[in-house]
Amino acid sequence: MLKPLALVFYENLFPGSKLVNRLQDLGYRVSVVQAADQLLPTAKTDKAMFVVVDLSSQSARVIQAIGDMRNDQDTSHIPVLAFSGKTSKHLQPEATKAGVSLIADESGILEQLPQLLEHILEV
Repeated sequence: MLKPLALVFYENLFPGSKLVNRLQDLGYRVSVVQAADQLLPTAKTDKAMFVVVDLSSQSARVIQAIGDMRNDQDTSHIPVLAFSGKTSKHLQPEATKAGVSLIADESGILEQLPQLLEHILEV
């Protein structure tokens, strides 16, 4: 049986790579997408259990990609955990409006990851 898939989008090596390692330590398969516009097609084809996105991305497409996932019948159910640093806090209201399930602070996401995932995966 395959492990559940976590789809991750980040541009900054830290905490992105540490997040991938932490997810793998928690027993998830991890697929990293290199561009925000790949979130929707990858989530559809790879059947992601949840998506983790870095709102600090230089790409303005991150929030649009979250909205695209919410508007697609094949991915609208997939929870999205976003994280952001101090410089991207202004994007949080827009991300929530686009359909992010939960937003975590970049400084605590690694420590709190099991609890954050439990929260977004509640049925």
